[in-house]
Amino acid sequence: MIRLVQNMKSYITLFSFSLLASLSPDPSHATVDFTSSNLPIVVIDTHGQNIPYDNPRIIADMFIIHNGPGQRNHINDPANDYSGNISIEIRGQSSAGWDKKSYALETQHADGSNRNVSVLGLPVENDWILYAPYYDRSLMRNVLTYRLARQMGWYASRTVYCELMLNGEYRGIYVWMEKIKQDNDRIDIADLNTDEISGDDVTGGYILRIDKEPWRDGFDSSFPPYPGASEKIRYQYHYPRSEDIVMEQEAYIQSFIDAYESLMYQGHYSDPDTGYTRFINTRSFIDYLILNELSRNVDGYRLSAYFYKDKNSNGGKLHAGPVWDYNFSFGNVGYYESWLVEGWQLLYFADNAYFQQADNFLIPFWWKTLFFDEAFIQQLQLRWQALRQDLLNLDTLYAMMDQFADTTAEARERNFERWPGPGVTELGGGWFPSDPRSNYIQSYADELSLTKGWIEARIKWMDKNIPQLSSLAGSKPAAIPETYVLQQNFPNPFNASTLIPYRLSSAGDVQLRILNTQGKIVRQSVNRRQPAGKHTYAFHAQGLASGIYIYTLVIDGRMVRSKKMLLIR
Repeated sequence: MIRLVQNMKSYITLFSFSLLASLSPDPSHATVDFTSSNLPIVVIDTHGQNIPYDNPRIIADMFIIHNGPGQRNHINDPANDYSGNISIEIRGQSSAGWDKKSYALETQHADGSNRNVSVLGLPVENDWILYAPYYDRSLMRNVLTYRLARQMGWYASRTVYCELMLNGEYRGIYVWMEKIKQDNDRIDIADLNTDEISGDDVTGGYILRIDKEPWRDGFDSSFPPYPGASEKIRYQYHYPRSEDIVMEQEAYIQSFIDAYESLMYQGHYSDPDTGYTRFINTRSFIDYLILNELSRNVDGYRLSAYFYKDKNSNGGKLHAGPVWDYNFSFGNVGYYESWLVEGWQLLYFADNAYFQQADNFLIPFWWKTLFFDEAFIQQLQLRWQALRQDLLNLDTLYAMMDQFADTTAEARERNFERWPGPGVTELGGGWFPSDPRSNYIQSYADELSLTKGWIEARIKWMDKNIPQLSSLAGSKPAAIPETYVLQQNFPNPFNASTLIPYRLSSAGDVQLRILNTQGKIVRQSVNRRQPAGKHTYAFHAQGLASGIYIYTLVIDGRMVRSKKMLLIR
């Protein structure tokens, strides 16, 4: 099997992007006679409106027919699971251009307010996803990964297979899923209200993500993702949303991330009391890494990468996850060597010069630092051994996959009559990565068999190579060259004074300017030539009013870095 997967490399070509196709349904696909299903049936009527991409959503009617386990559902049965209003939009980024769309929706009352309900047996909420398996012809990569994460002890979106009728047109198999959000039954962290701006209140909860759309509100890392990089990692606000988060909360979470990254960057991270374990829930990062490496997720660590943090009184450490978006995984992709069973995807991203120059979406430098840490490696090895005895036993994995395949067996025939089936490479609607497996697939049975074979070969490779990670223990990743670094001030928020650390890669004429939010310089704090090395400026805020200020590092007349700080009187 390993040799077969290796030979696929000759079929790989670099993918290219094309413009998004029309966002309205494509009527050119086959019409399917659909009257009943063993799966729940979701019926959506937009009353002639096209579903938009991104806001504003439109209002539509939704009806769900679900007669219970083992019962058949007919298209003309009463809507017994949900009947009422929804707001709906097309979701996704690259996938938004594909012919088979995914949707984000909210269940609503007639007046437009949130309608919190249990849909298809899932915990009560109002925000949902109708995910369209399209490029993934196994129909199960997301469903499988989310279940694995939940059984490893973490929250991941619960899923239910269903079939969709949209405006009287059969749209195929969908997966009803929970949207990632703060909630007692989802990411169970504290509410963060706008008046929680100090003490323990301001320390949680937060949900951040690294993803596309770099223009979204958030903040940039102070440290390069790889040696010499000009790109920055951007942490986006997911909760509170950018329009809801207040300046004190922004200041806190930025300071927290900067303190963690500064520790990792400066190499003082290994001590069990003062190192990274003060900042992160190590088990969550280990399990997140295992799932990304098991699947060789080509988007892993760098896109749809979520993190969350609760209040300090409830642990207060940064968690990796929830896992999200694994359709380009488990060998189902043709770029960045992700189809191969050999190799660490993390190190490919961290060390591969071609990838680093060809892609704007990189991974934080500290993933590699963790991967080289002795204590982290030891815990990773023990966790892998334990999982292999149970959850990641091949028999257990195959049983899960067979269950998913049995669930979709009847509906698959209709789905692949409506949409391209296994082995078809001309999918339509936007860009698709070259599929290195298509020459070996003629049927769904081939798709399932090849995916199982890929997983078996990948696990065997990891069984062999995870013990060898001990050879990395105690070594350090290649040093990141010194550059012009402006760190977050401390403390932040501050009352009367604060420290502003920065580092110069070479001697230069240095100015440290303090500006208000209108861009006016209110204080010229440093204005002299300074040698290369580390510097700290003690900024005293006498005479300045409470509020957000921007401090900017200018070297030889060129602004190189800026950050925000918050003064509270």
